[in-house]
Amino acid sequence: MLKKIRQKFTRNFINIPGWRTRRKIVVIESDDWGSIRMPSREVYEKMLKAGIRVDKDPYNKYDSLATVEDLEALFDILSSVKDKYGNPAVLTANTVVANPCFEKIKESGFSQYFYEPFIETLKRSKATERAFEYWKQGMEAGVFHPQLHGREHLNVKKWMELLQKDDKVLKTAFDHQLFGITSSVYPDLKGSLMGAFDYGSDEDIVFQKNSLRIGSDLFKNILGYPSESFIATRYTWSPAIENTLIEGGVKFLQGTVSQKIPLKGGGFNYKNNNFQGAQSKAGLIYLTRNCYFEPSLQPDFNWIDDCLNRIRIAFRWNKAAVIGMHRLNVIGALDKSNRTNNLLQLKMLLTEIVKRYPQVEFMSSDKLGRIIANEDHP
Repeated sequence: MLKKIRQKFTRNFINIPGWRTRRKIVVIESDDWGSIRMPSREVYEKMLKAGIRVDKDPYNKYDSLATVEDLEALFDILSSVKDKYGNPAVLTANTVVANPCFEKIKESGFSQYFYEPFIETLKRSKATERAFEYWKQGMEAGVFHPQLHGREHLNVKKWMELLQKDDKVLKTAFDHQLFGITSSVYPDLKGSLMGAFDYGSDEDIVFQKNSLRIGSDLFKNILGYPSESFIATRYTWSPAIENTLIEGGVKFLQGTVSQKIPLKGGGFNYKNNNFQGAQSKAGLIYLTRNCYFEPSLQPDFNWIDDCLNRIRIAFRWNKAAVIGMHRLNVIGALDKSNRTNNLLQLKMLLTEIVKRYPQVEFMSSDKLGRIIANEDHP
């Protein structure tokens, strides 16, 4: 009972401070596009045979580069509903624009890090070689709108240090072009490899700023426009990198009400007031998530009812409903039933949103940011 009371209070409280609107705005933010994660079902099976329990991590179990089939199925669902203006639901596809270039790293004897643009990674497999063509079709149809998630979804420094120490598990994964190993798969791994901005020393900040400059340029060159919003991996970043984001064209920060801030000497501070429409010290506007749809992470949970309840609370307090939904929920390359079951639920969710709120407006994160900043109008 106490847990339910606390949950109800928290869900309401995060929506009280900050910017308000009477418009029924729904934004769907999906992270991790462009990142490899699990390269293939074949690699997944090889990891299990090697005794590496990739089945313990839903990202390793379900997440991979989106195939043409994945994209077609997703776009069909998003196109099946329309808002008050006749616009389809749109997915803000938060994209890491590069992956490790395994061949070059190995050629260097693991002494240097190299990366490749994600569109080059897509070309390495027949299942994904035409995927970027479909990205562009989704963008033209208004259902798929990439924004920046960083250069890569990886703490490069920590990963390289462990490879140089000849860590057997990470080396085995490396040999199969897999870097997304977590502590749930590899219990001896201390901390996370997946947070690109998890460290806060002066040297780390310099590296992160350079990575963001490269990432911002790659994003613009590949997608054809600068990203106006950004979300840090693992909701973790130092305010010290925000001016670099601004230099790259970013105006808005996606994320939750809570932010992990890495400290110079290790550890983190926690900032818990990134309310929707509030601003960081650098002047970036927070686009706070207040709803979630993550069936691959917790299959037995009723994500439809929970998300609808969160949307109701957001609208009660005159807030935009910003739904967080990672890419793994719509991927079927490793397990087709994962995509089929979750897209069916997404269809039910979107249909119910339109039914309950005929005045709903679907939009991307940067569009919401421009409205909050009074730069855009209906």
